Amino acid sequence: MRTLARTLAILIVLLAATAAARATEINAFVSTAIKTVTDELLPPFERGNGHTVRASYAPSGALIPRFERGEPVDVRLTDSVAIDALIRQGKIVAGRTDLARTGIGIAVRKGAPRPDVSSAEALRSALIAAKTVGYAAPSGGSITAAHVMGVFERLGIAADVAPKARLAAGGPNGRVSVLVSSGQAEIGFQQVSELMSNPEVEVIGMLPAELQQITIYSAGVTTNAREAEAARALIRALIVPTARPVYKAKGLDPAW
Repeated sequence: MRTLARTLAILIVLLAATAAARATEINAFVSTAIKTVTDELLPPFERGNGHTVRASYAPSGALIPRFERGEPVDVRLTDSVAIDALIRQGKIVAGRTDLARTGIGIAVRKGAPRPDVSSAEALRSALIAAKTVGYAAPSGGSITAAHVMGVFERLGIAADVAPKARLAAGGPNGRVSVLVSSGQAEIGFQQVSELMSNPEVEVIGMLPAELQQITIYSAGVTTNAREAEAARALIRALIVPTARPVYKAKGLDPAW
C-alpha cells in the first residue's frame, strides 16, 4: 500500500508539473469595442486551460504603432481591416477568424429626452438642436472618428457641429459614453457595443443605414508569436456556440 501511495504521489507531482509546463502567458492586443465580451470569455478560458491572458485594450488604430514598435504580441483581436493589412505585411498568419460585427450607435444620458434619429433628416435636426456632441478624437486611433465627422459633412452641418464637439480620447478610460453620462455631451456617437457598456447612457438608435459604418472584429495570430498554439486555443474559445449570447448581449453580432 505504501508503494502504491508513493507511486500515486509521484504521478500527481508529474501531472502537476506537466500542467504547469503547458500553462503560458498569452499577450493579446484587443480593441476596446469588444472588451465587454472578452471580459466575460477570457476568465473561463484561463481557468479551463491554465493560461494567463495579458490583454492590452485600446482603439484599434492606437494598437498599430505599439505593434510596430515591437511590443510582444501573440494574438490581435481588432478590426478586420487592420488584421488584413498585417497579413499582407507578413506580420499575422494568413487566415483571420471573424468574431463579430457592430455599427455606430447614438446615445443620450439615461433619463434625458430622446430626439428622433430614425432618418438622416431627423438626425440632422437633432444635431443642430443639441448643445454639445460627443465622439471619438481622431488622434486617439478610433476607427469611427473619421466616419462620424464624415457624416456631419454629408449632412451639411460640419461647421455647426464643430464648436460644440466634445472629443473622447478613446480606450477603456476615454469612452464617448462617459462624456454623455457625465453631461459633457448631450448626444454621443460610438460603436454601439461601447455605448452599451455604460449603464448610465441610453442608446436611442443607430446611424441611418445610408450613413452607417459596419466594422468586423477579427482575430489573428502574429507570425512571431511566442505562444502561437495557446493563442489559437484562445481564438477557438471565442467562437464556441455558447459565446454567441454573450456577443449579442453586448451589442455585437457574431460573425461565425
